[in-house]
Amino acid sequence: MNTSDTKTTDWVAQDRLHVWHPYTQMFTAPAPVPLKRAEGVYFYATDGRRILDGISSWWVNIHGHSHPRLNRALREQASKLSQIIFAGFTHEPAARLAAQLVQRTPTNLNRVFFSDNGSTAVEVALKMASQYWHNRGQPQRNLFIALEHAYHGDTVGAMAVGNVPEFHSRFSDLLFEVRRVSQSTASIEEILEREGRRVAALIVEPMVQAAGGMIIWPVEFLRHLREITRQHHIPLIADEVFTGFGRTGKMFACEHGPIEPDLMCLSKGLTGGYLPLAATLASEEIFEAFLSEDRSETFFHGHSFTANALSCAVALESLALFDESGCLDRIAQLEKLFEKRLDSLTDLPRVKETRGIGALAVIELNPQKQGGYLDESGPQLTQAFLERGVLLRPLGNILYFLPPYVITDEEAHGVFDIIEEVLSAGV
Repeated sequence: MNTSDTKTTDWVAQDRLHVWHPYTQMFTAPAPVPLKRAEGVYFYATDGRRILDGISSWWVNIHGHSHPRLNRALREQASKLSQIIFAGFTHEPAARLAAQLVQRTPTNLNRVFFSDNGSTAVEVALKMASQYWHNRGQPQRNLFIALEHAYHGDTVGAMAVGNVPEFHSRFSDLLFEVRRVSQSTASIEEILEREGRRVAALIVEPMVQAAGGMIIWPVEFLRHLREITRQHHIPLIADEVFTGFGRTGKMFACEHGPIEPDLMCLSKGLTGGYLPLAATLASEEIFEAFLSEDRSETFFHGHSFTANALSCAVALESLALFDESGCLDRIAQLEKLFEKRLDSLTDLPRVKETRGIGALAVIELNPQKQGGYLDESGPQLTQAFLERGVLLRPLGNILYFLPPYVITDEEAHGVFDIIEEVLSAGV
């Protein structure tokens, strides 16, 4: 065994001894695949395997791995400034990024609060909505409205407005009060008529409910949510952590309405999948409710790495790359390719339904036994695809394909060929 093999064996053994992996049943899960590098749409494992990243590394990577322009932006910023306290100080990458986000998002969103990931972006929005009413003298508004099958993250507030029992039911005693609504306009109106004076905000994932089952809903429902919350003077929170930065074919999913939310949560694709960073954008009306001579009305929230300069610099370069490489045009091409290939899968016995939007292709399978996230088909399919050189990680019986936008047509067809092979084989 050479020195390189010995070093790999050492750190893989350390992983098995000490690391607790996310969303992993450590008792039964196969050993994690050791990776040595990634480039474009591929991972390269220490055993020589090349694996296509079919889920954008949990939905964050949009330009491919190890992109030279993002690498350069990271290096250049690291030589100047990496991290400072963001209370009482500022720096150019954060200021310029805030301006870029305001320019690209709905026109009423003028203020940007930085944090570090999607869950915390949602926590920020929930706290802003709640304190907004406190500062306006209506502290009784402590009730949130959220959709059935919603997922907004794994911190406590985000779990409360989420609705994926497999993830959150064991923490139910910790969660605050939430009213659930379906895609029924009547159910929302009923809650608002009955308890509207208690409602702090309504939170939605525009167009696509991701971790809840890749549920795609009609644009008319999005418009209705904005209309009814505006009628009742209730803030609307758009959780665009998954849907932002082109995933649905628009820069942001709210553009399908188009609608203007009062708060918008961003993360995942913000840095092109390089570094943790999140942003919660707020309307001027929300922001002004916190302006006071009374310091108790301050928004007392923050993170050690708020507006990290490295993350902000890479995010700026990612936005520039998004424009210059014509990402939205490429996503439109992928959407057409995906639609044709999904149509060809509908007659397979295992397939219950196919659907898609933008750069997302979804294949809902007939469940084995219980269905849902814990359906046995999920882990089985993940392993079958890995054996064929593709990372696809189904949400139980919901198989989806969400690659970086730089994937070629040939590579995308290759993934669909493998999907068809695996499903036809009855795995």
